[in-house]
Amino acid sequence: MKTAGSEPQSARPNAPAASRTTPAHVVVIVLGLMAFLYFARPVVLPVVLACVAGMTLKPLIRWSSCWHIPPKISAAVVLCLLVAGAGIVFIQLGRPALTWMNEAPQHMTELRQRVQKMIPRIARFAEAAAAVKNLGATAPEQNKEPAIELNDGRGTAAFINWTGSLLAETGETLVVLYLLLASGDLFSKKLARVMPTLQHKENAIAINREIQRNISNYLLSVSLINITLGAVVGAGLCFMGVPNPLMWGMLVAILNFIPYFGPVVGITLLAAVGLLTFDTLWAGLLPPAWYLLFHLLEANLVTPMLLGRRFTLNPVVIFVSLIFWTWLWGVPGALLSVPILVSIRVVCDHVPMLSPISELLTS
Repeated sequence: MKTAGSEPQSARPNAPAASRTTPAHVVVIVLGLMAFLYFARPVVLPVVLACVAGMTLKPLIRWSSCWHIPPKISAAVVLCLLVAGAGIVFIQLGRPALTWMNEAPQHMTELRQRVQKMIPRIARFAEAAAAVKNLGATAPEQNKEPAIELNDGRGTAAFINWTGSLLAETGETLVVLYLLLASGDLFSKKLARVMPTLQHKENAIAINREIQRNISNYLLSVSLINITLGAVVGAGLCFMGVPNPLMWGMLVAILNFIPYFGPVVGITLLAAVGLLTFDTLWAGLLPPAWYLLFHLLEANLVTPMLLGRRFTLNPVVIFVSLIFWTWLWGVPGALLSVPILVSIRVVCDHVPMLSPISELLTS
Protein backbone atom coordinates (compact mmCIF):
# COMPACT_ATOMS: atom_id res chain seq x y z
CA MET A 1 0.00 0.00 0.00
CA LYS A 2 1.46 3.30 -1.11
CA THR A 3 1.42 6.28 1.13
CA ALA A 4 0.94 9.85 -0.05
CA GLY A 5 4.53 10.69 0.74
CA SER A 6 5.90 7.84 -1.39
CA GLU A 7 4.31 9.10 -4.61
CA PRO A 8 7.04 9.92 -7.15
CA GLN A 9 7.59 13.60 -7.89
CA SER A 10 6.96 13.14 -11.62
CA ALA A 11 3.42 12.02 -10.81
CA ARG A 12 2.54 15.28 -9.12
CA PRO A 13 0.87 17.44 -11.78
CA ASN A 14 0.58 20.49 -9.58
CA ALA A 15 4.30 20.71 -8.63
CA PRO A 16 5.62 24.27 -9.05
CA ALA A 17 7.91 24.77 -12.03
CA ALA A 18 11.48 25.95 -11.54
CA SER A 19 11.79 29.73 -11.61
CA ARG A 20 13.39 31.08 -14.75
CA THR A 21 14.57 34.53 -15.75
CA THR A 22 12.43 35.73 -18.63
CA PRO A 23 13.00 38.75 -20.91
CA ALA A 24 10.22 40.53 -19.02
CA HIS A 25 12.17 40.10 -15.79
CA VAL A 26 15.29 41.53 -17.41
CA VAL A 27 13.37 44.56 -18.73
CA VAL A 28 11.86 45.23 -15.32
CA ILE A 29 15.26 44.95 -13.62
CA VAL A 30 16.91 47.28 -16.15
CA LEU A 31 14.13 49.88 -15.89
CA GLY A 32 14.24 49.69 -12.11
CA LEU A 33 18.02 50.14 -12.13
CA MET A 34 17.72 53.15 -14.46
CA ALA A 35 15.10 54.74 -12.20
CA PHE A 36 17.29 54.12 -9.16
CA LEU A 37 20.36 55.68 -10.81
CA TYR A 38 18.31 58.70 -11.93
CA PHE A 39 16.59 59.49 -8.64
CA ALA A 40 19.55 58.49 -6.43
CA ARG A 41 21.97 60.69 -8.39
CA PRO A 42 23.02 62.87 -5.40
CA VAL A 43 24.16 59.74 -3.57
CA VAL A 44 25.32 57.40 -6.34
CA LEU A 45 27.19 59.88 -8.56
CA PRO A 46 29.80 61.00 -5.96
CA VAL A 47 30.47 57.34 -5.12
CA VAL A 48 30.93 56.36 -8.78
CA LEU A 49 33.19 59.38 -9.43
CA ALA A 50 35.25 58.51 -6.36
CA CYS A 51 35.54 54.85 -7.43
CA VAL A 52 36.73 55.79 -10.93
CA ALA A 53 39.20 58.35 -9.56
CA GLY A 54 40.35 55.84 -6.94
CA MET A 55 41.05 53.22 -9.60
CA THR A 56 43.03 55.80 -11.56
CA LEU A 57 45.14 56.92 -8.59
CA LYS A 58 45.55 53.48 -6.98
CA PRO A 59 48.95 52.83 -8.70
CA LEU A 60 50.36 55.92 -6.96
CA ILE A 61 49.31 54.52 -3.57
CA ARG A 62 50.86 51.14 -4.37
CA TRP A 63 54.07 52.84 -5.53
CA SER A 64 54.27 54.83 -2.28
CA SER A 65 53.75 51.62 -0.31
CA CYS A 66 56.98 50.30 -1.83
CA TRP A 67 58.72 53.18 -0.01
CA HIS A 68 57.00 52.17 3.25
CA ILE A 69 54.68 55.18 3.26
CA PRO A 70 51.34 54.40 4.95
CA PRO A 71 48.33 54.52 2.61
CA LYS A 72 46.62 57.16 4.76
CA ILE A 73 49.52 59.59 4.37
CA SER A 74 50.06 58.92 0.68
CA ALA A 75 46.30 59.27 0.05
CA ALA A 76 46.29 62.64 1.81
CA VAL A 77 49.29 63.86 -0.22
CA VAL A 78 47.80 62.68 -3.53
CA LEU A 79 44.45 64.28 -2.69
CA CYS A 80 46.08 67.60 -1.74
CA LEU A 81 48.03 67.65 -5.01
CA LEU A 82 44.85 66.82 -6.94
CA VAL A 83 42.87 69.61 -5.26
CA ALA A 84 45.73 72.09 -5.76
CA GLY A 85 45.98 71.24 -9.47
CA ALA A 86 42.21 71.54 -9.91
CA GLY A 87 42.28 74.88 -8.09
CA ILE A 88 45.00 76.25 -10.37
CA VAL A 89 43.08 75.13 -13.46
CA PHE A 90 39.87 76.67 -12.11
CA ILE A 91 41.56 80.00 -11.36
CA GLN A 92 43.31 80.17 -14.72
CA LEU A 93 40.18 79.09 -16.58
CA GLY A 94 37.46 80.63 -14.43
CA ARG A 95 38.34 84.32 -14.45
CA PRO A 96 38.65 84.85 -18.21
CA ALA A 97 35.77 82.44 -18.81
CA LEU A 98 33.44 84.44 -16.54
CA THR A 99 34.54 87.67 -18.24
CA TRP A 100 33.88 86.16 -21.67
CA MET A 101 30.47 84.84 -20.58
CA ASN A 102 29.45 88.21 -19.14
CA GLU A 103 30.29 89.80 -22.48
CA ALA A 104 28.56 87.04 -24.46
CA PRO A 105 25.58 89.15 -25.66
CA GLN A 106 27.95 91.81 -26.96
CA HIS A 107 30.11 89.11 -28.56
CA MET A 108 27.08 87.56 -30.27
CA THR A 109 25.99 90.91 -31.71
CA GLU A 110 29.50 91.65 -32.94
CA LEU A 111 29.85 88.13 -34.34
CA ARG A 112 26.60 88.45 -36.31
CA GLN A 113 27.72 91.79 -37.75
CA ARG A 114 31.14 90.42 -38.70
CA VAL A 115 29.68 87.33 -40.38
CA GLN A 116 27.21 89.44 -42.34
CA LYS A 117 30.07 91.73 -43.38
CA MET A 118 32.33 88.83 -44.41
CA ILE A 119 29.56 86.94 -46.20
CA PRO A 120 27.16 89.44 -47.83
CA ARG A 121 24.73 86.70 -48.86
CA ILE A 122 23.96 86.01 -45.22
CA ALA A 123 23.19 89.71 -44.67
CA ARG A 124 20.81 89.75 -47.64
CA PHE A 125 19.14 86.56 -46.42
CA ALA A 126 18.68 88.06 -42.93
CA GLU A 127 17.13 91.22 -44.44
CA ALA A 128 14.76 89.12 -46.56
CA ALA A 129 13.73 87.04 -43.53
CA ALA A 130 13.06 90.20 -41.51
CA ALA A 131 10.98 91.64 -44.38
CA VAL A 132 8.90 88.45 -44.62
CA LYS A 133 8.36 88.51 -40.84
CA ASN A 134 7.08 92.11 -40.97
CA LEU A 135 4.69 91.54 -43.90
CA GLY A 136 1.67 90.92 -41.72
CA ALA A 137 2.49 93.56 -39.13
CA THR A 138 0.88 97.01 -39.07
CA ALA A 139 2.88 100.22 -39.02
CA PRO A 140 2.50 100.79 -35.26
CA GLU A 141 3.61 97.23 -34.60
CA GLN A 142 6.68 97.64 -36.81
CA ASN A 143 7.68 100.86 -35.05
CA LYS A 144 6.94 99.49 -31.61
CA GLU A 145 9.97 99.42 -29.34
CA PRO A 146 10.79 96.14 -27.65
CA ALA A 147 9.43 95.81 -24.16
CA ILE A 148 11.86 95.83 -21.29
CA GLU A 149 11.55 92.75 -19.12
CA LEU A 150 12.54 92.87 -15.48
CA ASN A 151 14.54 90.00 -14.09
CA ASP A 152 12.86 88.46 -11.06
CA GLY A 153 16.03 86.88 -9.78
CA ARG A 154 14.99 83.28 -10.41
CA GLY A 155 18.05 82.70 -12.59
CA THR A 156 20.33 83.93 -9.82
CA ALA A 157 18.60 81.70 -7.26
CA ALA A 158 18.90 78.69 -9.57
CA PHE A 159 22.59 79.42 -10.13
CA ILE A 160 23.18 79.65 -6.36
CA ASN A 161 21.37 76.36 -5.75
CA TRP A 162 23.33 74.67 -8.56
CA THR A 163 26.62 75.98 -7.15
CA GLY A 164 25.73 74.75 -3.67
CA SER A 165 24.83 71.26 -4.88
CA LEU A 166 28.00 71.13 -6.99
CA LEU A 167 30.18 72.03 -4.01
CA ALA A 168 28.38 69.47 -1.84
CA GLU A 169 28.85 66.69 -4.42
CA THR A 170 32.51 67.66 -4.87
CA GLY A 171 33.09 67.48 -1.12
CA GLU A 172 31.37 64.09 -0.89
CA THR A 173 33.44 62.78 -3.80
CA LEU A 174 36.71 63.92 -2.20
CA VAL A 175 35.83 62.33 1.16
CA VAL A 176 34.87 58.99 -0.44
CA LEU A 177 37.99 59.14 -2.64
CA TYR A 178 40.25 59.63 0.38
CA LEU A 179 38.64 56.73 2.23
CA LEU A 180 39.03 54.45 -0.80
CA LEU A 181 42.69 55.37 -1.28
CA ALA A 182 43.50 55.20 2.43
CA SER A 183 41.95 51.73 2.77
CA GLY A 184 44.48 50.21 0.36
CA ASP A 185 43.38 46.76 -0.89
CA LEU A 186 40.84 46.26 1.89
CA PHE A 187 37.80 46.17 -0.41
CA SER A 188 39.45 43.67 -2.75
CA LYS A 189 40.09 41.36 0.19
CA LYS A 190 36.54 41.77 1.46
CA LEU A 191 35.19 41.01 -2.02
CA ALA A 192 37.20 37.80 -2.16
CA ARG A 193 35.98 36.71 1.27
CA VAL A 194 32.28 36.97 0.46
CA MET A 195 32.58 34.79 -2.65
CA PRO A 196 31.28 31.25 -1.98
CA THR A 197 33.83 29.11 -3.86
CA LEU A 198 37.52 29.32 -4.69
CA GLN A 199 36.74 29.73 -8.39
CA HIS A 200 34.46 32.67 -7.65
CA LYS A 201 37.11 34.22 -5.40
CA GLU A 202 39.75 34.02 -8.13
CA ASN A 203 37.29 35.37 -10.69
CA ALA A 204 36.31 38.33 -8.50
CA ILE A 205 39.94 39.23 -7.77
CA ALA A 206 40.88 38.97 -11.46
CA ILE A 207 37.93 41.14 -12.55
CA ASN A 208 38.65 43.74 -9.87
CA ARG A 209 42.34 43.96 -10.75
CA GLU A 210 41.73 44.14 -14.49
CA ILE A 211 39.08 46.87 -14.10
CA GLN A 212 41.49 48.89 -11.96
CA ARG A 213 44.35 48.40 -14.40
CA ASN A 214 42.30 49.18 -17.50
CA ILE A 215 40.61 52.28 -16.08
CA SER A 216 43.90 53.55 -14.66
CA ASN A 217 45.74 53.04 -17.95
CA TYR A 218 42.88 54.51 -19.95
CA LEU A 219 42.36 57.67 -17.90
CA LEU A 220 46.07 58.37 -17.36
CA SER A 221 46.79 57.90 -21.08
CA VAL A 222 43.81 60.00 -22.16
CA SER A 223 44.73 62.72 -19.65
CA LEU A 224 48.26 62.89 -21.01
CA ILE A 225 46.98 63.00 -24.60
CA ASN A 226 44.42 65.72 -23.85
CA ILE A 227 46.90 67.89 -21.91
CA THR A 228 49.34 67.65 -24.80
CA LEU A 229 46.57 68.48 -27.28
CA GLY A 230 45.52 71.49 -25.22
CA ALA A 231 49.11 72.72 -24.99
CA VAL A 232 49.64 72.40 -28.76
CA VAL A 233 46.34 74.14 -29.57
CA GLY A 234 47.01 76.89 -27.01
CA ALA A 235 50.51 77.49 -28.40
CA GLY A 236 49.10 77.77 -31.92
CA LEU A 237 46.43 80.23 -30.77
CA CYS A 238 49.08 82.31 -29.00
CA PHE A 239 51.15 82.42 -32.20
CA MET A 240 48.06 83.51 -34.17
CA GLY A 241 47.35 86.34 -31.74
CA VAL A 242 44.11 85.00 -30.25
CA PRO A 243 43.41 86.52 -26.79
CA ASN A 244 43.51 84.24 -23.71
CA PRO A 245 45.21 81.30 -25.47
CA LEU A 246 45.89 79.57 -22.13
CA MET A 247 42.17 79.53 -21.30
CA TRP A 248 41.23 78.10 -24.71
CA GLY A 249 43.98 75.49 -24.50
CA MET A 250 42.73 74.32 -21.09
CA LEU A 251 39.15 74.29 -22.35
CA VAL A 252 40.17 72.17 -25.36
CA ALA A 253 41.89 69.68 -23.04
CA ILE A 254 38.81 69.41 -20.80
CA LEU A 255 36.32 69.14 -23.66
CA ASN A 256 38.36 66.40 -25.32
CA PHE A 257 37.46 64.06 -22.43
CA ILE A 258 33.89 64.00 -23.80
CA PRO A 259 33.73 61.90 -26.99
CA TYR A 260 32.16 63.44 -30.10
CA PHE A 261 30.33 66.34 -28.43
CA GLY A 262 33.41 67.83 -26.74
CA PRO A 263 35.41 68.43 -29.93
CA VAL A 264 32.31 69.78 -31.71
CA VAL A 265 31.78 72.34 -28.93
CA GLY A 266 35.50 73.24 -28.96
CA ILE A 267 35.57 73.76 -32.74
CA THR A 268 32.41 75.89 -32.57
CA LEU A 269 33.81 78.09 -29.80
CA LEU A 270 37.14 78.56 -31.57
CA ALA A 271 35.32 79.45 -34.79
CA ALA A 272 33.42 82.18 -32.93
CA VAL A 273 36.62 83.43 -31.28
CA GLY A 274 38.48 83.43 -34.61
CA LEU A 275 35.75 85.40 -36.37
CA LEU A 276 35.67 87.90 -33.50
CA THR A 277 39.45 88.29 -33.49
CA PHE A 278 40.31 88.56 -37.18
CA ASP A 279 38.83 90.75 -39.92
CA THR A 280 38.80 88.23 -42.77
CA LEU A 281 36.90 84.96 -43.09
CA TRP A 282 39.94 82.78 -43.86
CA ALA A 283 41.93 84.20 -40.94
CA GLY A 284 38.93 83.67 -38.66
CA LEU A 285 38.72 80.01 -39.63
CA LEU A 286 42.38 79.34 -38.76
CA PRO A 287 41.81 78.65 -34.99
CA PRO A 288 39.12 75.97 -35.50
CA ALA A 289 41.09 74.49 -38.41
CA TRP A 290 44.18 74.26 -36.19
CA TYR A 291 42.22 72.45 -33.49
CA LEU A 292 40.49 70.16 -36.01
CA LEU A 293 43.81 69.15 -37.58
CA PHE A 294 45.37 68.02 -34.31
CA HIS A 295 42.14 66.46 -33.07
CA LEU A 296 42.00 64.26 -36.18
CA LEU A 297 45.64 63.25 -35.64
CA GLU A 298 44.94 62.48 -32.00
CA ALA A 299 41.74 60.52 -32.62
CA ASN A 300 42.96 58.48 -35.60
CA LEU A 301 46.66 58.00 -34.90
CA VAL A 302 47.90 58.87 -31.39
CA THR A 303 45.08 57.45 -29.24
CA PRO A 304 44.76 54.09 -31.08
CA MET A 305 48.54 53.69 -31.03
CA LEU A 306 48.85 54.36 -27.27
CA LEU A 307 45.75 52.57 -26.02
CA GLY A 308 45.84 49.63 -28.40
CA ARG A 309 43.22 47.00 -29.09
CA ARG A 310 42.07 46.65 -25.49
CA PHE A 311 40.21 49.96 -25.55
CA THR A 312 38.95 49.76 -29.13
CA LEU A 313 35.23 49.97 -28.44
CA ASN A 314 32.39 50.08 -30.95
CA PRO A 315 31.83 53.75 -31.95
CA VAL A 316 28.06 53.24 -32.05
CA VAL A 317 28.08 51.82 -28.52
CA ILE A 318 30.26 54.72 -27.33
CA PHE A 319 27.85 57.25 -28.86
CA VAL A 320 24.76 55.57 -27.38
CA SER A 321 26.47 55.29 -23.99
CA LEU A 322 27.43 58.96 -24.16
CA ILE A 323 23.83 60.00 -24.85
CA PHE A 324 22.46 57.72 -22.13
CA TRP A 325 24.83 58.75 -19.33
CA THR A 326 24.59 62.43 -20.28
CA TRP A 327 20.82 62.21 -20.02
CA LEU A 328 21.09 60.34 -16.71
CA TRP A 329 23.82 62.35 -14.93
CA GLY A 330 24.64 65.36 -17.11
CA VAL A 331 28.25 66.38 -17.76
CA PRO A 332 29.71 63.98 -15.12
CA GLY A 333 27.85 61.16 -16.86
CA ALA A 334 29.41 62.14 -20.19
CA LEU A 335 32.87 61.97 -18.58
CA LEU A 336 32.09 58.56 -17.02
CA SER A 337 30.53 56.97 -20.12
CA VAL A 338 33.72 55.42 -21.52
CA PRO A 339 35.15 54.20 -18.15
CA ILE A 340 31.80 52.53 -17.43
CA LEU A 341 31.90 50.85 -20.86
CA VAL A 342 35.46 49.62 -20.17
CA SER A 343 34.33 48.14 -16.83
CA ILE A 344 31.33 46.42 -18.43
CA ARG A 345 33.55 44.93 -21.12
CA VAL A 346 36.01 43.55 -18.53
CA VAL A 347 33.18 41.89 -16.60
CA CYS A 348 31.71 40.42 -19.80
CA ASP A 349 35.14 39.06 -20.82
CA HIS A 350 35.39 37.08 -17.56
CA VAL A 351 31.81 35.77 -17.50
CA PRO A 352 31.21 33.21 -20.30
CA MET A 353 27.44 33.80 -20.28
CA LEU A 354 28.05 37.51 -21.10
CA SER A 355 30.55 36.95 -23.91
CA PRO A 356 28.03 38.00 -26.65
CA ILE A 357 27.75 41.42 -24.97
CA SER A 358 31.54 41.73 -24.97
CA GLU A 359 31.54 40.97 -28.69
CA LEU A 360 28.97 43.73 -29.28
CA LEU A 361 31.08 46.27 -27.38
CA THR A 362 34.15 45.58 -29.53
CA SER A 363 34.66 47.37 -32.83
